Amino acid sequence: MVTHLLKKSYQRKDLKEVTFQDLWDDNGVFTTMWIFGDTPKILFFKKHIKNLARSLKAYQLSKPDLEKNILNLLRINIKKDKKYNHLLRVAVNNRIISISLRKRIRPKLKFNLKLVNYKRIKPEFKNLKYQVILKYLSRLDTTTSDIGLCDYRKIFESGTSNILFKKNNKIFSPINKIYKGITFKFFENKLGKIIKKDILIKSLNEYDEIILIGSGKGVASVSIINDIKWKRKSLKFYKILLKLYKTEVNKCSIYK
Repeated sequence: MVTHLLKKSYQRKDLKEVTFQDLWDDNGVFTTMWIFGDTPKILFFKKHIKNLARSLKAYQLSKPDLEKNILNLLRINIKKDKKYNHLLRVAVNNRIISISLRKRIRPKLKFNLKLVNYKRIKPEFKNLKYQVILKYLSRLDTTTSDIGLCDYRKIFESGTSNILFKKNNKIFSPINKIYKGITFKFFENKLGKIIKKDILIKSLNEYDEIILIGSGKGVASVSIINDIKWKRKSLKFYKILLKLYKTEVNKCSIYK
């Protein structure tokens, strides 16, 4: 069971605090950010807020001053004198803004991906339709496992992250039906060309490395997929991504 450092919900109409609602499976959107440090920093903060605003517009949930109100609620709840290593989640539907903090768990190097036959609803957006995924994840030790979401014999993303695939010194990503997260876009910019193609389950053994990237995990190397007897052949690409990521973390400015 996930332990939260903070759980707060507010009415959108007047910002009055109400009983906490996680909003999972509601008609709405969310973003998850990594907050860390003795003096708090939030990785890719402005990009996360901008992306949340864009999703709110797509779901016709955006109203005047909503972004400003979210930022004000974050200022109230983030303590400048507290040490963090947490995931900060902001979820919004047509009535409620919910803010929560949970401990960020570092994935281990021995990491299994379990394939499941499920595709997210409107996967191009970070919407709140996650109950099926959360049910799967609740059965796993998320420091050592995640689920790979598959449909029509293709793999698209994990339950928590985007996925990159490496073979012949080239980097691949599923062509569509995925949410391109902030971490994905960061690496896309840093790496240059990521080849978009359908990633067939039957072709996975052609790949030397499979890497999960996202706010929750940062960069995680899959070591094994028991369902198809896939095993990691290298850590070369993982180490490159991890170095790029750590450099960006070190550059991250203090949250104000």
